[in-house]
Amino acid sequence: MNRLNYGVIGNCRTAALISRKGDIEWMCFPDFDSPSIFARLLDREKGGYFGFKVTDNYHITQSYIPHTNILSTKFSSEEGEFTVLDYMPCYHSKNDTEHYIPAELYRYIHWIKGKPRFRVGYHPAPNYAQGKVIHNINSQYIETYCSSNNKNRQYLYSSLSLQEILEEKEIILEKDEFILLSYNEKVIPIDIEREKIEYCRTLVYWLNWTNRSKKYTLYNDVIERSLLVLKLMSYHNGAVLAALTTSLPEAIGEVRNWDYRFCWLRDASMSIETMFQIGHAGAAKRFMKFIQSTFVAKHEYQIMYGIRGERKLTETILDHLSGYKNSKPVRIGNDAYHQKQNDSFGYLMDLIYQYYLLMPGTLDEIEDMWEMVKTILSTVADDWQKPDKGIWEIRGEGQHFVSSKVMCWVALDRGAKIAQMLNKYNYSERWKNEADRIKENVMKYGWKEDIQSFSQTYDNLAMDSSLLLMEPYGFIAANDIRYHKTVESVKKTLFHKGLMYRYNSKDDFGMPTSAFTICTFWLIRALFVTGHKDEARCLFDEVLTYSNHLGLFSEDINFDTKEQLGNFPQAYSHLALVNTAILFAEDEKRLSFIRP
Repeated sequence: MNRLNYGVIGNCRTAALISRKGDIEWMCFPDFDSPSIFARLLDREKGGYFGFKVTDNYHITQSYIPHTNILSTKFSSEEGEFTVLDYMPCYHSKNDTEHYIPAELYRYIHWIKGKPRFRVGYHPAPNYAQGKVIHNINSQYIETYCSSNNKNRQYLYSSLSLQEILEEKEIILEKDEFILLSYNEKVIPIDIEREKIEYCRTLVYWLNWTNRSKKYTLYNDVIERSLLVLKLMSYHNGAVLAALTTSLPEAIGEVRNWDYRFCWLRDASMSIETMFQIGHAGAAKRFMKFIQSTFVAKHEYQIMYGIRGERKLTETILDHLSGYKNSKPVRIGNDAYHQKQNDSFGYLMDLIYQYYLLMPGTLDEIEDMWEMVKTILSTVADDWQKPDKGIWEIRGEGQHFVSSKVMCWVALDRGAKIAQMLNKYNYSERWKNEADRIKENVMKYGWKEDIQSFSQTYDNLAMDSSLLLMEPYGFIAANDIRYHKTVESVKKTLFHKGLMYRYNSKDDFGMPTSAFTICTFWLIRALFVTGHKDEARCLFDEVLTYSNHLGLFSEDINFDTKEQLGNFPQAYSHLALVNTAILFAEDEKRLSFIRP
């Protein structure tokens, strides 16, 4: 069974997915959303990869260097042993005021013992494997580009023979060696000593970063790994990606294959709020600046942006790629940017409220943010009564989704609290009154007496996992009988073989067939706050076993095989994992004070 057994490395500029055998099978250069240079993940034949070929008698194991995003792949046999340490340089420069994050990947080959043998498989396929690959080799590097785009080039440097790398000749390792893949031609000498300096600087950066996180006595390791993953998905300007990949299918052989290398307001706000609460205020500050940069013009606000704030994210299909496990189509771009999703601003306003509460910034920052708050809430007040596409981006007709109305209430509720903090009482009263109108509306049309539950939309009786969010965002109390009954109804309808559907009613692509990872974490919280703590804890421990070998989660899971599916790693899944783990950790801490 393939559980998307990849490690991920990166430096907040780009990232790479590395298989359990040490093969780079997905990497975009020079940025997260650039065309891929290795994409075997999406086409085993054409996609391209970069790895180490050893004989079958080698045992291969993989782990992260503790507390870092440096990946270690160990090759062991009777003839010898070596480790490949993969990382992208990432550290502070210029008196800690700037980051050094070049578009580079180092493969540090650390000799351990004996005379291990391997061949290097270096098969880049630039520009999403479109066009003929051309190599130019000289005494310093191998320069590579493709016929469809000769402007984007990459340079391979190594202490090993470049000719032997290209020809896949057998190499006997007798000392430490290195390979550097760079988007830029280097202007300084590259040797093993330089490589070791870059390694040490990057190691210290990650150790320092992790050290700033809150520590927990329970589940600290899984919390830490998830935070490191979320950090990797944060572009250096503050934008946060939903995932690092495109077109990994929600179900094998189906067409729910999307490009997630963009910044959704919803996903990013939830990710940043998690990072903020656990000690990484800098991430929140950068994200706020990114969001403010997208609000500069008098334009219709979008649910998502490119990682540099791009507004047009045209979706196209790459027909020449066979797709993950032959699941076509392979898409780049995402047409969801056109959609109206009224819930998005609720998540963002919840984060802005936390920001005002805990880290308000300078006067000009407070005032800039206040202008943004007013603009957002003007939009929410105008739109909350209109149908939309909902949290799941259903591509059919707009509907009156209960979760969208709830999050519009959240937006206005948090806005009213911010206005109160700033002594803007006229705004506070106006927004509070509008929030009250929404709550009354949801209670009237969202609650269905005949099924004793809230439902997915005003006009149907279907269940939806997003209904579970009514409690954590403060719309309804955990002890409200209507919430208890809704949790029971959602669980009865959507909980299947230990995992949760988002919804199990037909949409514009048919019936959903896989579990959506974040929804199971939402159920665990709902069970916890409604008094089923033991059941919640058992389910959480079970779900943790469905991660891959490094503790990473994708977007979806197959109900029967527990195979990971969907884009990977998924910010949604990891932020929910962190929030759920903290729930148990803090409860354990509270109980330890009570026990004699």
